[in-house]
Amino acid sequence: MLYAVACLAGVMLATGALAVEHPGAGEFIQRAVSEFGLDAAEVESLLAQGDFQQSIVDAISRPAEAKPWHEYRPIFLNDRRISEGVAFWREHQELVDSVSEQYGVDPQIIVAIIGVETLYGRITGSYRVLDALTTLGFYYPKDLKRDRSGFFSTELMHFIKLGQEEDLPLNEVTGSYAGAMGMGQFIPSSYRAYAVDFDGNGSRDLWRSTADVVASVANYLHVHGWRAGEPVSVPAEALPAADQALAAPRDHKPVHSVGEIAQKGYHSLGDVDYARPAAVLRLEESDRPSYWLTFDNFYVITRYNRSPLYAMAVLQLSEEILRGMQS
Repeated sequence: MLYAVACLAGVMLATGALAVEHPGAGEFIQRAVSEFGLDAAEVESLLAQGDFQQSIVDAISRPAEAKPWHEYRPIFLNDRRISEGVAFWREHQELVDSVSEQYGVDPQIIVAIIGVETLYGRITGSYRVLDALTTLGFYYPKDLKRDRSGFFSTELMHFIKLGQEEDLPLNEVTGSYAGAMGMGQFIPSSYRAYAVDFDGNGSRDLWRSTADVVASVANYLHVHGWRAGEPVSVPAEALPAADQALAAPRDHKPVHSVGEIAQKGYHSLGDVDYARPAAVLRLEESDRPSYWLTFDNFYVITRYNRSPLYAMAVLQLSEEILRGMQS
């Protein structure tokens, strides 16, 4: 009996030793069990398979969103992404239009997000998601301004739970360096919360089911408050005495009316209701800043990706795709 107990303890120590190679793994396992109802031994086994990748640390340290707008824009606003967006919409027009109507999201926005995220499914990421979330959850670079290790640790727990719910081979799933997956690049918590089984086959497949992908993107925007047909952003003129604090980086949630913003020196160059809530966005062009008034729908896009550069790229790509569909 004592021998059996000793052997069991030895096995537990051996498996635990593999997991605790990652700093803070013990606390992680406790949280995974108490908050997500996961099995400790299964979590330990999976952590032992997660590898630190320096290339992931390097990638998170220099995201594209750190570029100025005039360098960021050409990455996503180019002939290929526009023409393939038109082709994607035409190929799946019945699906896109049906999803747009059901979820109340403008179809060109749905298509543009898939285009910006993965070039319509062509580039979904080659990192093992397990490695990405292990690296960023346990080894997040300390020289960055914000420590987001807690965020990625929680995403790793969601990833393990997602594997149970969708029967995913967790040590094989690939995605971005930040752990985003599929054609729409959903992080695990978003996958669990917003992905939908639109094709009705019993699973939410964001890699191979275009129906699930298109509907899941639309559902994400719908839940976050998208209003079909309403404006997203219009260009603005900044007067010399304009209050530059209004254009300072923040969460871009509209809090002032267009009329109030005009009194502070920013005049809309588009036809928009002066009572509509708006925010001011300043973008760095190659020679001078440009200014924009952004509305609730713009803020909704930033719930998908917090960067205002991303939201503007989605908007401008969507406008070009819509023109292509109408030509």
